[in-house]
Amino acid sequence: MIRVGMGYDVHKLEPGLPLILGGITVEHHSGLKGHSDADVVTHALMDALLGAAGLGDIGIHFPDTDPEYAGISSLLLLESVMHKLKSRAYAVNNIDITIACERPKLAPYIPDMRRVLAEKLEIAISEINIKATTTEKLGFTGREEGIATYAVVTLQKNS
Repeated sequence: MIRVGMGYDVHKLEPGLPLILGGITVEHHSGLKGHSDADVVTHALMDALLGAAGLGDIGIHFPDTDPEYAGISSLLLLESVMHKLKSRAYAVNNIDITIACERPKLAPYIPDMRRVLAEKLEIAISEINIKATTTEKLGFTGREEGIATYAVVTLQKNS
């Protein structure tokens, strides 16, 4: 059985904060504001994984009202999501992620994002595709007010 999930996340850019995307630090004058490390890439991915498994979303599992998750690395949350999937006999089949932002340019960082996420998910790097796009200066991402990420995954149920 193959299941499909879609995830979306957005966070506001704020000067002086670290910019964490796909589990790596990206050099930029602004970072994303959030309860955890605000890694929109990993958050969208987790929502897609949870959705494919019919397990709700990250807000249910890691509420932003819980002080336990304040400042936490999203990679630790991703590990928890993977434990939930494995306990239900799901395996990641394919991941496709799109990051929408004007700046910084992300192409140089994508190979490291793919490597880090593949390691955390315990899958081949070839099963993860990440791409970055601008919105041609339109909307909040175009005005460099925030970054948005979309993720689509397929899971396979093992017997």
